[in-house]
Amino acid sequence: MLSSGFTDAPVSRSLVYGIVAVSILVSITDLKHYFYIQIDPHIWRYHQLWRIGIYQLCYTNSTEVLFSAMTLYNMRVIERLWGSRKYASFVFLSFCITTIIPPFLLGLFIRPLSFNTLNYLPAGSTSLIFAILAQYHAAIPHIYKYRLATSAAPPATEPFTGITFSDKSYTYLPALQLSLSQFPGSFLCAVVGWVVGYSWRNAVLPEAVTRWRVPGWMVGIKKQKRAEDFEGLRRRLEGENTNPDPAIATGTDGRAAGVGRRRTLGRQLIDQFRGAF
Repeated sequence: MLSSGFTDAPVSRSLVYGIVAVSILVSITDLKHYFYIQIDPHIWRYHQLWRIGIYQLCYTNSTEVLFSAMTLYNMRVIERLWGSRKYASFVFLSFCITTIIPPFLLGLFIRPLSFNTLNYLPAGSTSLIFAILAQYHAAIPHIYKYRLATSAAPPATEPFTGITFSDKSYTYLPALQLSLSQFPGSFLCAVVGWVVGYSWRNAVLPEAVTRWRVPGWMVGIKKQKRAEDFEGLRRRLEGENTNPDPAIATGTDGRAAGVGRRRTLGRQLIDQFRGAF
């Protein structure tokens, strides 16, 4: 049976609730102007490098908050597929990488090449969402496809023409809206996130990065002590060694001068129900 809601997806739940809560808080306190980046003057003139660390924490309009929450909710299946610890590790590493790359590309390459026209990087977790979307695209197969007709019904002798969609389109369309909501800055973030996601998946990034995991306690995993494991094994072995009937413990019959012989099926059935009557 399919799990509903955020069952077995605590990291996805935290992401959705966190983005929504921070976005509402920033809107109420009128702090939106701190979360977007303009290369000039914020970086070059005022040296406000702290903006690079916070611009992915929230969105500045309700439409982007809604579509980001929808997209993250639809992609919670990735966490169920990988497990919360691996998923949290990927989210943390992707957040760190995608936080740095878009401002770097915009400030050193895109802005000079556009003759200082492209200068704005919008607030929001679009890069992180597209890094997760790359995993969703590669790992989750579609269940069904359907086609929307683009013209009147053709005769039976002509092929049907239309646009083909799948059940995964309900995840891709809100993400597409995010990438185009504040073009071209949001589109740059989406492209960077997609590239980072596939680089992580195809082992382009260093192995030490892709194999790193967050501590288990951060996702509610309690580490069991090795002493407890050995204690449980010792008790099971002692229980077998103290069994009064060697035939039950070993599965053999101890007759014939100590030479073990396999019990017959009938003897096993008798031993199984011995003492039941």
